[in-house]
Amino acid sequence: MRWFRSTPLDTVRWVVIDCETSGMDIARDRLLSAGAVAVSGSEARLTDQFSALVRQETPSAAENILIHGIAGDAQRGGRAVEEVIAELAEYVGEGVPVAFHAPFDAAILRRHGLRLEREWVDLATLMPALFPERKPRQNTLDPWLAEFDIPAHRRHDALGDAFATAQLLLVALKEMKRRRIDTVEALMKAERGARWLARH
Repeated sequence: MRWFRSTPLDTVRWVVIDCETSGMDIARDRLLSAGAVAVSGSEARLTDQFSALVRQETPSAAENILIHGIAGDAQRGGRAVEEVIAELAEYVGEGVPVAFHAPFDAAILRRHGLRLEREWVDLATLMPALFPERKPRQNTLDPWLAEFDIPAHRRHDALGDAFATAQLLLVALKEMKRRRIDTVEALMKAERGARWLARH
């Protein structure tokens, strides 16, 4: 889809992405898995999803495995990172990538070779701007999910986190429509404005 000056939100294919990594250092840590769920209209489409483990020559540290649950054998049995990245790029296509704390996921994936056409939407920036009165003390995914009674059955699983974040995106999209922010361009402007305010 080629965007014009007023692309309705309902016509966009949003792709919510989450990564599991060997740590939180975007310059050094490795991509272990990636999950993605498509959102169209007012629905997170369970039949339209992506999930892959990335093969590791050396598994991540034991304390890291305790977080994401991807055991050493599973890490060694993953797929080549080039193959995973190519398939993820094809899956996203011209969709709009979305994540919670998107700069982290975007940087990790970019360092591993992912190049996307569209600008990322960061729900960690957008949600506090849309719901300032409901902003939790910690601007992390779990408190926001709890704020809107969104279940998180598989936390720290890339596909599970992507699906939970997709539910949060639906909350954001509903609020934006209520505020008459009804085009992609208006959403991006609001997100950039919120990002600027967060830095100043």
